[in-house]
Amino acid sequence: MDKACLTLVIIGALNWLLIGIFQFDLVASIFGGQSAILSRIVYSLVGLAGAWCIGLLFRDWHHPATVRE
Repeated sequence: MDKACLTLVIIGALNWLLIGIFQFDLVASIFGGQSAILSRIVYSLVGLAGAWCIGLLFRDWHHPATVRE
């Protein structure tokens, strides 16, 4: 689940990069405009993924990894 959410967050970040530099919304252009239902679904999924990734900031990363022999 973490990798899927990170992937969506990266897609959202790249879309914002395109908007910021080129004023081009890739998601809207692919799915038929900002108010198209598919665009709104993608925007919502990216937002939910971002909310999920907030939890990654507070995760305890200091547990030793399991070593396989």
